[in-house]
Order: sequence, then C-alpha cells, then structure tokens
Amino acid sequence: MPFVILILILFLILLLVFDFPQFGKAPKGDRLQRIKNSPNFKNKKFQNLSHTPDLKEGVTYFDILKKYATTSSVNKKPEKVLPAIKFDLKNNTDKEPFIVWFGHSSYFLQIDNLKILVDPVFSGSAAPFSFMVKSFNGADLYSVDDMPELDVLLITHDHFDHLDYKTVKKLLPKVKKVITSLGVGSHLEHWGYKKENIVELDWHETTTVSQNVSFTATPSRHFSGRTFERNTTLWSSFVLKTPQLNLFLGGDSGYDSHFKSIGEKYGPFDLAILECGQYNDYWHYIHMMPNEVVLAAQELNAKQLLPVHWGKFKLSLHDWDEPINEVYKHAENANLKLLHPKIGEKLLFTANEAQQKWW
Repeated sequence: MPFVILILILFLILLLVFDFPQFGKAPKGDRLQRIKNSPNFKNKKFQNLSHTPDLKEGVTYFDILKKYATTSSVNKKPEKVLPAIKFDLKNNTDKEPFIVWFGHSSYFLQIDNLKILVDPVFSGSAAPFSFMVKSFNGADLYSVDDMPELDVLLITHDHFDHLDYKTVKKLLPKVKKVITSLGVGSHLEHWGYKKENIVELDWHETTTVSQNVSFTATPSRHFSGRTFERNTTLWSSFVLKTPQLNLFLGGDSGYDSHFKSIGEKYGPFDLAILECGQYNDYWHYIHMMPNEVVLAAQELNAKQLLPVHWGKFKLSLHDWDEPINEVYKHAENANLKLLHPKIGEKLLFTANEAQQKWW
C-alpha cells in the first residue's frame, strides 16, 4: 500500500508541474477538429511520412542513460567564451537581404523589407526549467530587447529548444503575425497571443505575408511534445519564397525521401538552413547525421547550406564542435558552398568573402 500511495503522490506532482505555463496547452475545440481532419493525423497522433521509431532498433532508454553515464565530458562544451558579435538589428538601415544566426536553431531574416525571427531561444536554457540545458558561455549575447518589431515569428515545432516560453512571452508586443505548424497555436494562445494573429499550417499549406512573400509548410521527420504526450501537434520545415530568394527553412528532421520530394516540388533553393547537431546513431531516425545533412541539401537542390542546431546547447553525446567539423568536411567533398557565420554576425546572402573557421 505505501508503494501505491507513493506512485499516486508522484502522479499528482506531475499533474501539478505540467500545469505550469511553460508546458503550454493541448489543442482543443475548433483547432483539435482541424487536427483530426488532417491527412497526417492518424490513430490519435500526427505521423511521419515513413515509419519513424523513437530509437534505433534494439536500443533502449536504459542504453542511452548508460551511454551518458560512461561518456567522457571532455570537449562537450567550449573551453573559451564563444566569439559572438553584437549587431544592431533595431537600427539597421540596410535594405539588402541578410541573416543573423543566434546559435542553435534561432535566427533572424530580413528579406523584402520583412523582419522574420525563427525559433528564438533567448532565455539561456533549452528546457522547461532554467537550471536545465544551459547555453554555452558567450552564446547569449542577444535578448528579446535587441529584437526589432517583427513581421513574422516562425515556430517550426513545440520542443523546448525551438519554442521557448520566456522568450515568446516577452516577444508578444513586438510580433505582428505568428506562422507555425498545425496545433502549436494552442500553446501560443495560452501565453497571450491572439488567435487571429496565429497562422497554423499543415504540410503543403501556404500562407502569404505580403503580395509577393509566402510561407509553405513542408514535411520533416521528427516528433513533438512538451510533456509525456507526443505528437498532438505537428512539426514542419518551411519554404520561404520571395521575389528575390527561395529559401528552405528546415526544422528538426531525420533523413528521408521528403528532402528530394521538396526539392523537386519547391526548389531549387538559394539557401537551405538545416539542423546538423544533437545527433546520435541511437536516434538517427529523428536527427540527421552530418553526411546526411549535406546529402539533404543536395537533394533539395540548394546552392548554399547553413547548418544550425549546434553551437549553443548540449543535447547529445558528441563534442560541441563535432557537427560543424563533420558537415564542413562532407560539404567540401561534395563541393557544396557552406555558410558558417559566428553567432550574431550579419551575413548577406550574396556574400562571397572568405569565412573564418571561428570555432
């Protein structure tokens, strides 16, 4: 009986914790009905295009815990403060398209006079509580206060390292429109965003921001969830098409045939922004290995590759700089142009000057 009581107490504690605002809210009402009508929603969950196990066949979560416990911590974090650059986004007068990467999967785009912010995490942590998954020293040079008024806040999916409660909540007065994956708006509304300012897209749905600029949600191979319940909201990559540029904004994804299909349907791309870190063979279905990142960029028919999802947080077992070193090597072998700006560095899409291997 005492054991049963203990289990009941733990269950009640979890219920209380999951009611904290940072965990968001599950979809309901009209949003839930739209989700149920989605061709990608089956058996009460969103599904990937291909069978996608959480872990590699034969691997258990105990194996992962054992691996974490026995893996050396050497070079898991930078030994020195990262050489980030502070650029004044609020007072910038340059009309030429550019991008500023903030580390991990957060970046700012200025294109066609639009200011776009993608998956911002400025709280110093990629987790529900601030003492967990802390950012690397020097990677938090930017804050919400440094952001200008935003035409679009783009959220690819609802994981904590892409949808950060503290950041998104503080951004609210600056955001004109949110574009995100189907279902994710339930969290945003819970945090104060107006429903009429949120556009939720299913895969291959398109929304226009201005007469000549559109966002299209496209498939990725991943999962979603901010509690133990998974896949009640969708995860996406996005195609951003303007009169000047055609960009692929990749959310988290394992490698699969969808990259080739997207390249054939929506490409070629002037730039593909693809996640390249936090991988491991144990979970290779949901995060690409470095050689697959380059292969995906080729299949997307991208002229340039910007690898993200590294350089700010430790969410895997590899060395902090292994993702960029490995992608750099594979891109060089494939003769693919690789962009690797410092955190905070303003990078023009047309820039041809030599880049530093700053890491």
